[in-house]
Parts: sequence; structure tokens; C-alpha cells
Amino acid sequence: MGKQLEVEFGQITDDNIEQLRQVNLACFPVQYQETYYKNVVKGKNEDLCKFAYWNGYIVGAACSRVENVEGSDRKRLYIMTLCVLAAYRGRGIGTQLIQSILDHYEAEKDAALSKVDEIALHVQISNEDAMNFYKTKFGFEKGELVENYYRRIDPPHCYLLYKKLR
Repeated sequence: MGKQLEVEFGQITDDNIEQLRQVNLACFPVQYQETYYKNVVKGKNEDLCKFAYWNGYIVGAACSRVENVEGSDRKRLYIMTLCVLAAYRGRGIGTQLIQSILDHYEAEKDAALSKVDEIALHVQISNEDAMNFYKTKFGFEKGELVENYYRRIDPPHCYLLYKKLR
């Protein structure tokens, strides 16, 4: 664990979306499709999708969205991606990114996000570091096993991690 770094957040736009692609390529074992990047830009919500900057450099990013919960009128915040470049991990950057999304929820829970009652994400079953991060830092719970969620990585299975917000 290195020294904690305070980061600034910045919006993901058409002008810098290629930087998100590069950060994702450095952090994840899969390549995200073009529709993912188009949807991030189209969403135009800097409270849900953002870069983390330290000393003017992008060191991480978080992208989330509001989605419907199948079979109900409920909604949830879904974390599509959270990545921090390897050299900057263990310095509180991921924590600051997720906390900023939770802070946005708190500010909007009685307005724009009034139907949102949980936050969730999928985590590959072998990614113990990510599961521990979400469970210990934010109180997420391990939900259902989703078999064959990933197509091009092994193991292809994941868990749904979630946290009730109401």
C-alpha cells in the first residue's frame, strides 16, 4: 500500500473517449465493444462515468449507469467498469471513484434516483481482490453465480455483487 492520493474527477467525452479505451485495455482481460464507449459518451453523466486525474494524468476511471431491475419497477446503479492503472493501485483511487458514485446517489436519491434501491456489478469468480474490495470497503454482498457471463476469458463465470441502498 502506497501513499494515499487525492484525485480530481473529470468527464468522459467524445474528445477523450480514446483515453478510456486505453485505460480499459491496460486494466481488463477483455476488450469492450464500440457500443460500450458510444453509450458512455451518449450518457453525458459525469456523476456516473468519470476519469480520476492525479497531477493532470488519468490514473483510473469508473463507468456506471442506471438500469431497470428485471421483473419490477425498481432500478439500480450498475457499475460497468472500475479501473485503476496498476502503478496507482492501493492508493485509495478506486475507493474515491466508487464513493463519488455513492455520493451522487445520496444527493439524488429523493429526486432523479428515487427508484434506485441498490448498486451492483459483476465480478469474475477468480477476482478475489475485486470481491474483497467491494465487500470490505463498501459492504457489498455476494449474490448469485452467473455461469458463462464472459465469452473470451477463463473462468467465464462471475458473481453478482450488490449492496442495498434503501
